[in-house]
Amino acid sequence: MKKPTKIMLGIASLWPILYMTIFFVFTFSQVFLFSQEGPMSPSSPPTWFLVIFGLHFLTMLWIFVLLIIYIVNVFRNNRVAKEKKALWAVVLFLGNVVAMPVYWYLYIWREPKKTIEGITSNTP
Repeated sequence: MKKPTKIMLGIASLWPILYMTIFFVFTFSQVFLFSQEGPMSPSSPPTWFLVIFGLHFLTMLWIFVLLIIYIVNVFRNNRVAKEKKALWAVVLFLGNVVAMPVYWYLYIWREPKKTIEGITSNTP
């Protein structure tokens, strides 16, 4: 994978964490603002709700696309040990937002360690 592609994937992997922070800060701030202003009018949802709903939906789709990219990468990446491939797939599926940046750093961003053929680390 080329370096610009790695960087774009890394930024794409950080968006869900950034969005989650923005979502919680914004939602809690709106709760405190509405508790001071009184009840909302029942005629239509506020604009901020529609924006957050759209961002939330797009972020969920974004996570599913990233999940597919990462799980395919796990099984195609030769740097992941064969006995760890299934484990990484489960970790990415269950802990996706947190696990994706970790996997990206360990197996996509970092360059493989170069070894000299014929020399092993166990020789004295």
